[in-house]
Amino acid sequence: MPGPLLPSPRRPLNPDERIRGWYENELGWATVPGAPVRLIAGRRFDVLDVPVAAGHAALRRLAPGTAPVAVRGRRMWLLVAAGSAEELPGVLRWLEWGGLPLDIAAVGAGGTIEAPLPPGPLRPLEPLEPLEPLGARLRGRRRDVGQGAGAQGPDPWGPGTGGPELPAPGSAQGAAVWLRPPGAGCEVEASLPTVSALPTGSTPGAAGGAPDLVRLVDTVATECHRVRLRCAGAQPLAFS
Repeated sequence: MPGPLLPSPRRPLNPDERIRGWYENELGWATVPGAPVRLIAGRRFDVLDVPVAAGHAALRRLAPGTAPVAVRGRRMWLLVAAGSAEELPGVLRWLEWGGLPLDIAAVGAGGTIEAPLPPGPLRPLEPLEPLEPLGARLRGRRRDVGQGAGAQGPDPWGPGTGGPELPAPGSAQGAAVWLRPPGAGCEVEASLPTVSALPTGSTPGAAGGAPDLVRLVDTVATECHRVRLRCAGAQPLAFS
C-alpha cells in the first residue's frame, strides 16, 4: 500500500522574483513592477551615468570608496546621494565644465535603471517534482545524502543544481552587473557621495574642502573630457 502523499511542492520563484526580493528585502530599495526588474532612483540614491572608460579611469584616481558602482555595456553607473541629479548641472558649472560636451548623464527622481544581478551565485530553477509516496521520497533523500548531496552548504537563492544562473529566456536581466555591489543591510546612504554645500572662496575641484560629490564629478568630468579628446584625435581629418 503506497504511503501518504505529501502536499504539492511550492513552485520556486523565477529569477526576476528572486532578484526583486533581494533588492526589496535585503536592501530596502524600491523596484518597478514587471520584468526585467528595474530600480527606482531618487529615493535612496541617484545615479551618475558615464562612459565606462572614463569611469574606470576616475575610480583609479579617487581614493578607495564603498559607494556602489555598476556597469552596463559601455556605460558605468555611479550611485550618489538622492538629489544629486538636480545638483549636477550647477556643480558642473561651478567646476567650469558646464560648456563642454562630457557625455555625463544623471538619473534622479522619476527615473529608473535596470537592476544589476545581485552578487553571489544565482542557481538555475529546478522543475517541479512529481508527487510521489512519502516512503519513496525519503529513500531518495537518503540516497542523495549518501552520495554527498548538499555538501557545499545551503543555497542562499533556494534549491538548485549548482553553477551560475543565466537570465530566463526572453529576459533582458543580466546586462548590468555590479562592479562594486552594495553592502548588506539598508544603510546605503552613508556610503554615497553627497554635496551639502559648495565651499565658498575655494578653488573649483581643489582637494581638501570640496564635498565628495564635487570631487567625484570633477574627476569624472576630467576623464570624460580626456576620452573625448582621444576619440577626436583618432578620427581622420576631413581634408586628409
